[in-house]
Amino acid sequence: MDVSAIAGSTTTVVLAAGCAALVLLALILLVLWRRARRAARTARTERAAAERERIDLELTLAEQGSRLRMIRELHEIAVHSVSVIISQAEGARYAATQDPSAAGRSAGLIEDAARATLADLRRVMTVVRDGEAEAMAEPELTSALELVGVMRDAGLDIEFVEHGTRHELRPGAELAVFRILQEALSNALAHGGEGTHAKVAFTWTDDGLQLLVEDDGIRAEAIRAGRDPYEEAQRQSYTVDDDLAALTRSPAGRGITEMRERTELFGGVFEAHTVPGVGFTVQAVFPGLRFHNGVHGVPLEPR
Repeated sequence: MDVSAIAGSTTTVVLAAGCAALVLLALILLVLWRRARRAARTARTERAAAERERIDLELTLAEQGSRLRMIRELHEIAVHSVSVIISQAEGARYAATQDPSAAGRSAGLIEDAARATLADLRRVMTVVRDGEAEAMAEPELTSALELVGVMRDAGLDIEFVEHGTRHELRPGAELAVFRILQEALSNALAHGGEGTHAKVAFTWTDDGLQLLVEDDGIRAEAIRAGRDPYEEAQRQSYTVDDDLAALTRSPAGRGITEMRERTELFGGVFEAHTVPGVGFTVQAVFPGLRFHNGVHGVPLEPR
């Protein structure tokens, strides 16, 4: 047998074995790299979730404090009103012995005062019922930037803009705005997934605030699933009749209801709708948030 042929064959086998070993090593490294990347992504997601939970717990405690403050304010008003009713009743009893007609007029005043007091007590019960299902730091709108950072870590691409001059708000009002923003961004992440773009805009007026959150979750989800977003928009487009129906149809869901109730509690107007093929828009307009104490439109002077 030719020695050179044997040597060549041996060299070929060695080279083939070496190449196979390199390929195997590359595959192992690739698998390890993918696992490390997946682990890092999981760790980042878990950190973001833990941070959101921490913020949520802190704000739940702050919300309880805000409700207790509102209850205390209404309780003080009710106590004063009852004192007035007692004084009027004493005056009516005295007047009845002197002038029956004066006693009748006093009875009317007592009735009016009693109705006003009953309304205040009902407001207390409204606040208590709203807080029964919910359990620190006072929330501030600067916390919105912290929330934006947390949601970015969770996978949202957030653009934050602010217009006008910011003014001081009562803690309950700040908390309501924060909760609405939190719910809107959480919905964008839940429905659009990672990579969803969300624009957050705060527009300040002399006495109020407008909060606007727009996301492209529908488009992001379509791209991630390998679908054409333009075709998706065409598919979801409404007919003229459907457009008219959509104008009068309110989005459903616990989160939407909660955002609407928080907005209305502070004298605001809430609006939410789907943009076919694009995403979702949430808007909360508070005309007098600077002076609003969050109890059935009762205006108060700034602190």
